[in-house]
Order: sequence, then structure tokens, then C-alpha cells
Amino acid sequence: MTEFAAARRWQPFHTPKNLAAALSVEAGELLEIFQWLTPEQAAVVMEDPKSAHRVRDEVADVLAYLLQFCTAVGVDPLAALDAKIDRNELRFPAAPDE
Repeated sequence: MTEFAAARRWQPFHTPKNLAAALSVEAGELLEIFQWLTPEQAAVVMEDPKSAHRVRDEVADVLAYLLQFCTAVGVDPLAALDAKIDRNELRFPAAPDE
């Protein structure tokens, strides 16, 4: 993604604020696909080729902007996820087996 943006000279626009805003917009576009669907309709969205294509495109956009944001602010996304899971393990212990 960094090379893609650099080849297009987008770096001046890829500030943390702009990337966070773009990420939010793309997440909103993903949500828009499901916005008025019932839970039953949402469960089968990926069975329709047209809606499945839209979902995949929006997921790709969200991921692309998230990775670019992480690069801009110096966050390793996998390390951040690991740390968050560790904190959540402490906050929300697993239910004991019955």
C-alpha cells in the first residue's frame, strides 16, 4: 500500500487524520450494505454474487486504509491486536466449564 500511494504521490494527503477519516468512511460504506437488512437477510448477503462483491470491495478498502493509518502512526497492527486480546482475556475471563 505504501508503494501504491507513493507511486501516485498521495503521501501529502495521507496524514493520520485524513487516513482515520477515510477509514471511517469506508467502514460506513461496509455498514451501508447491511443497514436495512433483517438479521436473516444479512446472514445470506455473501450468497448473492453482486452483494458479495460489494462486501469484499469494502472490506478491502477498510483494510487498506487501516494498514496505511498504521504505517503513518507507527503501529504494528498484529502486535496491537495481540496486546488487546491479552487485556481482554483479563477483563473478560472465559466462562468456567460446567
